[in-house]
Amino acid sequence: MSPSAPPAAPHDPYAALRIPDFRRYIAARALFSVATQIQGVVVSWQIFKLTGDPLALGLIGLAEAIPSIAVSLYAGHVADSVRRKRIVVPAVLVLFLCAVTLWWLAHPLQEALLAKGRLHLAFANATIVWPLYLVIFVSGIARGFMGPALFAFMPQLLPDRNVLANAVTWSSTTWQGSAVVGPAIGGLLLHLSVEFAYGVDMVMEGLALLFFISIASRELPPIEGEKLSMSESITSGIKFIFNNQLVLAALSLDMFAVLFGGAVALLPFFAENILHGGPDAFGYLRAAPAVGSVLMAVFLTFSPLRKGAGRKMLWAVAGFGAATVAFALSTNFYLSLFLLFLTGVFDSVSVIVRQTLVHTYTPEYMKGRVSAVNSIFIGSSNEIGAFESGTAAKLMGTVPSVVFGGLMTMLVVAITTWKADQLRKLEMGAGKK
Repeated sequence: MSPSAPPAAPHDPYAALRIPDFRRYIAARALFSVATQIQGVVVSWQIFKLTGDPLALGLIGLAEAIPSIAVSLYAGHVADSVRRKRIVVPAVLVLFLCAVTLWWLAHPLQEALLAKGRLHLAFANATIVWPLYLVIFVSGIARGFMGPALFAFMPQLLPDRNVLANAVTWSSTTWQGSAVVGPAIGGLLLHLSVEFAYGVDMVMEGLALLFFISIASRELPPIEGEKLSMSESITSGIKFIFNNQLVLAALSLDMFAVLFGGAVALLPFFAENILHGGPDAFGYLRAAPAVGSVLMAVFLTFSPLRKGAGRKMLWAVAGFGAATVAFALSTNFYLSLFLLFLTGVFDSVSVIVRQTLVHTYTPEYMKGRVSAVNSIFIGSSNEIGAFESGTAAKLMGTVPSVVFGGLMTMLVVAITTWKADQLRKLEMGAGKK
């Protein structure tokens, strides 16, 4: 009688967290993510209260996306040429200084001047708003360098590649969990003052910086093949993605879903003018997608996607679009909250499949450059999507623009399902082909 095959090793949902440097990375990521979520809530609420214009909310995203896109490809080249920690720490330092600047700008100078009648209201608002956009612009440059370096640095903290999928899931769960806490804290802090909220953001970014500093640096992975010139290196990430149908389809699907389907940039308008809430309602609405995302991410940590991962990703993005349409049409706060929760549940599936896929199919020595293209596809599409939302709201009206975005998302899913057979047939347990 032939011996039976040994039983498969049990899935360890905490495998990545047993690595000390990865725990430091998770702590830094959690603090930084909460801080930036607080900052996003406060900046958008502050600018909306100063201007009352949905387009001004869209300009927040544009102010961050333009510099981030402009430096992304070069930043990817740098991330594959210099030790990644040497990029991450200075980038976080710049973002910390941006938080300090926002805190300083929030001092009640404007109110004091207005009370004395020294400034006309419109001029005073412009005086305060444009420095905010300038700080966001600078932070976009720092994020453009930080993203590829951090993406490529995280796998280097793992001594065993078998825990990569677990590490990706924990990283996503941490970000989404922070996105739950951050908007809720931001909404509550607005009840105290904008200045105090920026102060909390500043302290948390400072703590994140200390955790990043405490992580040991890693050597760059060895380069395979001939050494490329800078121009060839910069464009190699683009060529890699466009020559890989599976990665290209996953990135394109997520990019268009974020570009058209996001209603987050317009939440201040929905919170105040449609759902008749205040800063706390706005904070809850901002947190609802992240609550859905983190719960789904935790579920996937213990029950990872294996069979039919590609089909499930397609259904999830379609569900995201449908929930967005329903949210736009809702006038009930609790129904709107639930629909935003569903967008987070669906988005979490898409994000984890995409990140695991890109990490798995990308060579270590190219991860900075591929991540740079990924950030243009996905990261910047958040900001450009915010601008698209603001512009469409200005032209079409807020509710019709969000309905249009959700319908376009479902159309993109239909086209991707038709054209991208490799993604449709993707099985996460299959490994590289």
